[in-house]
Amino acid sequence: MKEEEVNRCQIQNWYPKFKSLTIKTKLHKLPEPFVNYLLDDSGPFLLPSSVTNQNAMPNRVHNPDDESSSSEDETDPPPSFPELEIEIKNSIEALGGSIFPKLNWSAPKDAAWISPSQSLSCSCFSEIALLLRSSDSILHDLCEAYDSCSDNKAARPESFFLALRKWYPSLKPEMEFRCFVKGNELVGVCQREVTTFYPVLVSEKEDLKGLIEEFFDGNVRSVFELEDYVFDVYVTKERRVKVVDFNTWCGSTLPLMFSWEELEGFRVGGELELRIVESRRGVLPGLKTAVPYDYIDVSSGSGWDQVLKKAEEELRNEN
Repeated sequence: MKEEEVNRCQIQNWYPKFKSLTIKTKLHKLPEPFVNYLLDDSGPFLLPSSVTNQNAMPNRVHNPDDESSSSEDETDPPPSFPELEIEIKNSIEALGGSIFPKLNWSAPKDAAWISPSQSLSCSCFSEIALLLRSSDSILHDLCEAYDSCSDNKAARPESFFLALRKWYPSLKPEMEFRCFVKGNELVGVCQREVTTFYPVLVSEKEDLKGLIEEFFDGNVRSVFELEDYVFDVYVTKERRVKVVDFNTWCGSTLPLMFSWEELEGFRVGGELELRIVESRRGVLPGLKTAVPYDYIDVSSGSGWDQVLKKAEEELRNEN
């Protein structure tokens, strides 16, 4: 993997080319003081003070007994980024009042648990800062984006961008797919959310494969500049395909229902394969339980085997 490949997958680089085919987004170049704030772990965790009085965390209940100790243990005031906060507030309003954030490459999905909404949905600058400061994925963007490059020279990109993407609460996770492109040919597709069995995908598998393949041929193949890469798409209820993101081939990109060795061995020009979870026994439990999948025993008679058999029996009874 080359640095150029990593750079091509930054959202500020690909979004202008696919603006009409992706989620509506507002881009903000981050000032260096805010980047330094995201990297700073030298003191207590402080959210920026808000000039718009919008805070991610409720104010702590005032306790008079704390006054004496607080006066003795004075800390530095929280940082403030008024210009950036106001710019972001205006963008959030323009996008309908709710967005999900990402930096050049990554969204802070691993930090959703800390958000008041328990999701990536944000309605103010303070909620965005909370997610970004709490995410290892964001730290990877800030410090390790080029670590897997064979020509690694840059420690970081020239600039960091915050992408505010319109939040759609009605999006269905089963309709997001990961697409693998090798030699400018689409060689594999799989469902993006692999920890759940969705019966609708079984009945619509061939139709979905045709839609995605047609979209790639007509909208992506001749526009995106790399030969080998990965991109995610969403299929709407009107059967329109939308770009969600672009990622590098290999590197930190997860192959999900494939392996990189398998994908490298696919013959360019061969039959396109769409992989889905075909039954409840086909889920990848390791991604949901935080236990590596290779360490989970799903053999006949194992604990996971019994759980999955029971789930299938319940599904049959429901039908």
